[in-house]
Amino acid sequence: MKKKIAFIINPFSGTGRKEDLPGLIQQGLDKKVFEPEIVFTKNRGHGTELAKEFVEKDFHFVVAVGGDGTVNEIARSLIHTNTSLGIIPIGSGNGLARHLGIPMNVKKAIQQLNYSESIFMDYGLVNERPFFCTCGTGFDAYVSTEFAKGHKRGVMSYLEKIITGYFSYKSQNYHLQGDGIDLTVKAFVLTFANASQWGNNAYIAPQASVQDGQLDISIMSNFPIIAIPTLALQLFAKTIDKDLFMTTLRADSISLHREEPGPFHYDGEPYEEGKEILVKMVADGLKVMVKKRY
Repeated sequence: MKKKIAFIINPFSGTGRKEDLPGLIQQGLDKKVFEPEIVFTKNRGHGTELAKEFVEKDFHFVVAVGGDGTVNEIARSLIHTNTSLGIIPIGSGNGLARHLGIPMNVKKAIQQLNYSESIFMDYGLVNERPFFCTCGTGFDAYVSTEFAKGHKRGVMSYLEKIITGYFSYKSQNYHLQGDGIDLTVKAFVLTFANASQWGNNAYIAPQASVQDGQLDISIMSNFPIIAIPTLALQLFAKTIDKDLFMTTLRADSISLHREEPGPFHYDGEPYEEGKEILVKMVADGLKVMVKKRY
């Protein structure tokens, strides 16, 4: 019996053409195994509705075709169900897909679905709002907000926001409390990681695992401009956690207090959050398709 698989394509993700995607999916998918249905989202939040409908129709798999924001929209309807999440990454960062070893090449990502298995992974909640890769405040939330305001997508546009933002962003004071944690710190970046990277192979939490039930909390203090090249190299070399400007904590739940409301992000999607923030992990809450381990 063929397994029902849905593909939800976000036509606004990334920078490439989306018109060819249905044809590529039909060509690359093993029709002896899968019975596909392909749909496009029409607006923000539509992926959540579509994924919920496919769960109600007992689909075995729902594949998010987009970036981390698209993955979030779709995955939130799949948590604690028997429907597995698949990912074809076409976004700007693709942090969760990279962490899970999913190819960045669309054709290869489709082909990998034919040889995949479903595993359980954790997800997080920030004030009950689900996230699957990372969430946080500080400079990365500021950059996400500025990036969302612009009309250009892609890596170069994101780097432009990082460079210009460094000179205008001001660090804040934070108080973190959790099991064995009581810390007041002035932070430039404060990231809560389920997966190991923001995206584009920038590893903000190199030791993070999506199967350990733990948050990796990466705190970057203020640093001089002369340190930027070294920090950038460490981000991509998976050694940022060893830097003197970094503090890494680990917990299954953490309360954050900050001096004023402001930008926050979950899976790269910016929004406004208040002064009091609770971030916690939910173990084994989502089934996800990864390359089969023989």
